[in-house]
Parts: sequence; C-alpha cells; structure tokens
Amino acid sequence: MPAAPTTAMAKVSVEIPDELLDDLDEHVGDDGKFVNRSEAIRGSIRKTLDMLDEIDQRQGRLDDE
Repeated sequence: MPAAPTTAMAKVSVEIPDELLDDLDEHVGDDGKFVNRSEAIRGSIRKTLDMLDEIDQRQGRLDDE
C-alpha cells in the first residue's frame, strides 16, 4: 500500500492560558478525541472557520463558491 501524500504545514507558536491548555488536554490522548495537541488545535481552527463561514453566508457576507 503506497504511503499517503504529506501536506506541507507551517509551524506556528502561540501563547495559551494554562486553564485553556488544561481543557484542551482533556480531549487529547488515548481517552480523548485527538491523538495530540496539534491535531486538536487544527480541528478546532477548522471548526471555528467553518462556523464563521456559515455565519458570513447567512449574513450575505460570503460569496457562494
């Protein structure tokens, strides 16, 4: 089976309050929804952007694609 193609990703550094990081960590690991923090953060960004696009669409601020 051929290896899946890799996607180039930029590395970003952010400062996150401990309380927010603790909450994020509850969703990461063997018992969590995400394998690691990076996956959790990427998933959260995707979901947030999707929600913002939906709001913009409803408000007529986003062109149909």
